[in-house]
Amino acid sequence: MSQLTQPTGTPLLQPDRRNDQGLSCDIPCSRTPIYILDDDSLLNIFYHSRPVLIEDTEVDNDYVLEGGAWDRERWWYKLVQVCRRWRYLILRSASYLQLCLVCTYGTPLAEMLLHSPPFPLIIDHIDENHYITAEDEERVMLALRHRNRLRRIRLLMPLPNLQKFIVAVDDEFPILEFLYLEAQSRDLTQMSLTLPTTFRAPRLSHLVLHSFGFPIRSPLLTTPNGLVTLSLQRIHPSTSFRPNELLQRLSHMPQLETLGIAFRCYFPSSDIVRELSDMSTMTHATLPNLRWLGFGGPIAYLEAFLPRITTPLLEKFQLRFANEPTFSLPRLLQFMKTTKNLRMNAAQFYFDDSGIDVKVSSMAQIFDDLSPVFSTVEHLALTYAKDDLSPEEYNEADRSHWRKLLRPFRNVKALLVNNELVGEVVRCLRLEDGELPLELFPELKELSYSASDDAADGFRRFIDARRVAGHPVNLIRR
Repeated sequence: MSQLTQPTGTPLLQPDRRNDQGLSCDIPCSRTPIYILDDDSLLNIFYHSRPVLIEDTEVDNDYVLEGGAWDRERWWYKLVQVCRRWRYLILRSASYLQLCLVCTYGTPLAEMLLHSPPFPLIIDHIDENHYITAEDEERVMLALRHRNRLRRIRLLMPLPNLQKFIVAVDDEFPILEFLYLEAQSRDLTQMSLTLPTTFRAPRLSHLVLHSFGFPIRSPLLTTPNGLVTLSLQRIHPSTSFRPNELLQRLSHMPQLETLGIAFRCYFPSSDIVRELSDMSTMTHATLPNLRWLGFGGPIAYLEAFLPRITTPLLEKFQLRFANEPTFSLPRLLQFMKTTKNLRMNAAQFYFDDSGIDVKVSSMAQIFDDLSPVFSTVEHLALTYAKDDLSPEEYNEADRSHWRKLLRPFRNVKALLVNNELVGEVVRCLRLEDGELPLELFPELKELSYSASDDAADGFRRFIDARRVAGHPVNLIRR
């Protein structure tokens, strides 16, 4: 019998003194009711004990795209140490239980491979706070040599480190299902990482790439495939593709449930406008299973793309706009109004420090254009996300722009503001001459904020005015 090694290097499968039923001799059988279960019943318990990598209540977008908590895949390590019966039953049913070995920071992979059954492998290096050592690099390279056993891979690390591993992904990975690659670099515009053209993964269902040059004509996208998740973030400008090219690839992905496309640098909108002028030549893609769509790029690109897709099950829609001086959103509005399952009962907006005054001004115009679909929003969150790559300083936005931005949300009952934006919202809600207390958020019942205690004083005049008007608001500090 092989020995299975734990991350500490101690074998999981060790000789023990057990009776014929697999129980310790010093434990009376009468006190272990589970002993009376037959193998099929016990195996059924093990099957339903397998962990859920992503809980239904976990909604963080990055966490979902990353695939959840892969460390839970080691759930069976301790069970095989309980007794011989359990050990043999679990190992004999490895395929049914979908057992696998996890290679992460500090895992003694060489020992694990030597003393363990040939189960599928998972490479899990995604902790941004964990410095990757030379030993970790050696272990990842060793795991990549076992391409026939690799089931899932996710790597988040500095650009030079990741470059070494990309070179090794140059052949077919027959059982690979999940690939997540993200480069950490402060100068992403100079990066030229691409997957080798010889890379093949016929069973790949989740592909997430951050800060990559990804040719739209890659073999991964040019043939019919079973992709369920496709997320290409911060696409390198050298491989930017036009709407029709994307539509042609998507037409071969009927199983797609999550689609994210975001360009690092935006190409001239004039190129897309020409394509938009003759939409009869564009491909139409039906995505019958798509539930989550995210986009970051030129508005003209979005306006060309949306009318040519059909998404009957879409439930989640995320947008990140560039700062553009002029724009029109008729097709976006039509898409949001006609998508059956896209009910806007909750909305969250992110701001960063790259010219917040410009962003609020632009968003105010966008919100004004989209006001018909915001009337159903009841829960609104305003979040400030600092962009470490931005050289610009945080600056306040014009108060009138904020009021114009928030005015369409007339049915909001719960508003959440995080600490960096509290000052902006306090200025916006503070009543000045001629302004009425119910002009903004007339249905508001709860105002939550995350900031110091002093922030409550800033909201006090607004809270008092609403109470006097007969529409009290509950103020909550989180």
